[in-house]
Amino acid sequence: MAAHNLPAHDRPAGASSSLSEPAGSSEPAAPSRPSGHSGSSAPCGPARPVSFAPRPVPLSPTLAVNEALARKRREGVRVLPLGFGEAGIPIHPALTRELAAAAGRGGYGPVAGSAALRAAAAGYWARRGLPTDPSTVVCGPGSKPLLFALLMALGGDVVVPTPSWVSYAAQAPLAGVRPVRVATPPGEGGVPREALLADAVVRARAAGRTVRTVIVTLPDNPTGTLASAETVRRLCAVARDLDLVIISDEIYRDLVHDPARAVPSPARYAPERTVVTTALSKSLAAGGWRLGVARLPDGPFGAALRAGVLGTASEIWSSAPAPMQHAAAYAFAEPPELVEHIDRSRRLHAAVTRAVAARFAEAGARVPRPQGAFYVYPDLAPLRDELRRGNGVRTSADLSGLLLERYGVGVLPGSSFGEPPGALRLRVAPSLLYGETDEQRLTALASPDPASLPWIAGGLDRLSEVLADLKETARAGRAAFA
Repeated sequence: MAAHNLPAHDRPAGASSSLSEPAGSSEPAAPSRPSGHSGSSAPCGPARPVSFAPRPVPLSPTLAVNEALARKRREGVRVLPLGFGEAGIPIHPALTRELAAAAGRGGYGPVAGSAALRAAAAGYWARRGLPTDPSTVVCGPGSKPLLFALLMALGGDVVVPTPSWVSYAAQAPLAGVRPVRVATPPGEGGVPREALLADAVVRARAAGRTVRTVIVTLPDNPTGTLASAETVRRLCAVARDLDLVIISDEIYRDLVHDPARAVPSPARYAPERTVVTTALSKSLAAGGWRLGVARLPDGPFGAALRAGVLGTASEIWSSAPAPMQHAAAYAFAEPPELVEHIDRSRRLHAAVTRAVAARFAEAGARVPRPQGAFYVYPDLAPLRDELRRGNGVRTSADLSGLLLERYGVGVLPGSSFGEPPGALRLRVAPSLLYGETDEQRLTALASPDPASLPWIAGGLDRLSEVLADLKETARAGRAAFA
């Protein structure tokens, strides 16, 4: 043992009590260094470039559009933020109160989540007709990490709807599997058409691929529509026939615009093979808090899946933040103040998405009626010739790029969601029009006619101006206005 690590009475005579202070000196000496150290921070030899490139992983398009709009703002361009899928409403004070009350909880917790949170989530699902044992609930830092852990635990390739949220297909190769894209029925986004699903899985397996999972979204991102109960039943029948696990992303289920319309969860029709996920990010606008939960099936398969998910979780996030779990337990218990808050936000989303859909329809686009969440999915195919002649637009990426660079309008191309490049569909997320301050957003929440508020009406009018100018540019062949 080194002398400086010994207690004072065990040190050799003359040994200093400080590693950096020689005996007999009252001034501190420079710290000792290993032999041969140059005394500087210079590298230990000539610089040699790294010979390989890091694995390329592109930024999620939904986050990339946010950064692009920030760049346009810095350039002094007036922007219309319609690309980022954020709920656009303030955090309810009750949630911040609960978070603050638990801020001192700094210790690690159970990987699956606290008992209080799992019990509250189980109650949340039970009130929606899905009896749930808390032991089947797993929480994580958002539903995205939970989805990744599920794909890792399940293995095998995964069927994703076309179109579908960007991260479903993007996560598959990160988890070492491949996506199988299957189209959805007209007007019913989020759930693959059952005949196409069966055909795609049989063909993939015949080619030697292992396909084990299908992901659905109820209601859907990007289309803002909700599949019918019959469509979901048919999906479940195919999943049973082909032995597929269903992951049902129901993060928007409390934001169905018609509160009388039930969400037909696959967990009702095929409970033994359905995982349900949700989070705080959409209905309660707590995306930055990163807290999600998953409901796994009962029985031996569910127990084995839980073990796999927890194994992955233990190596990646250990446990979700304890203060967030405390606030989430309060949220999933659904106190009246939060139920009312969510109801008001649902009405706000419905009113503004309807208004945006109407502006696209007036410009000649085909627009599915928004039914849930805060998305509009217009198809500008009726304007294809005008867009190509006057603006050189041939793909949805061309169209979204033109809207961003010429007009400062941020939307996402349908190709980001798996659509063919030539399909001129866009995902439009109007929720950031609700206001630039909490005061404006709270006013929008309380308004019986939020689309008429000056700042929201101004955004809608700007959208109409842009769409009109796109058409006029084609007809007149002139440069677009600034």
